[in-house]
Amino acid sequence: LPRIGIGIDVHRLGPGRRCVVGGLEFECEVGPIGHSDGDALLHAACDAVLGAAGLDDLGTLFSDRDPRHAGRASHEFCHEVLELLRQRHLRVLSLDAVLETERPKLAARRPELRARLAELFALPVERVNVKGKTGEKVDAIGRGEAMRATVVALLGPA
Repeated sequence: LPRIGIGIDVHRLGPGRRCVVGGLEFECEVGPIGHSDGDALLHAACDAVLGAAGLDDLGTLFSDRDPRHAGRASHEFCHEVLELLRQRHLRVLSLDAVLETERPKLAARRPELRARLAELFALPVERVNVKGKTGEKVDAIGRGEAMRATVVALLGPA
């Protein structure tokens, strides 16, 4: 039977930080603040997949209290999450993502983001969607202080 999961991740943005979104680096005057590289999109995607599989969340499996994860590239988490799926005879069928942020602007790189997520989760690109939204000047996202990613994952038998 198919399984569905949702993942949500929020990171504050700070000046002088690398801006990594969906495993891609963006030119931007701010970047996410996090124990790892702070990639909210990949963190939410991993949580969506883990939730659909009935597994612990990303923060439990890869604790921010563990110094081994300091500065770690989030695409490495994706590889480990896929291995957990493989062990359970599951695979990702599709991902649908929304990234809310004032900056960086995503529109020009949406095809790249879709392709990168497809690659990381072993999917054809037509089974991945990434939408960018602004915060309309409301709350921390709208003021450019944070970014939030929400991802829905559909899993099926491998």
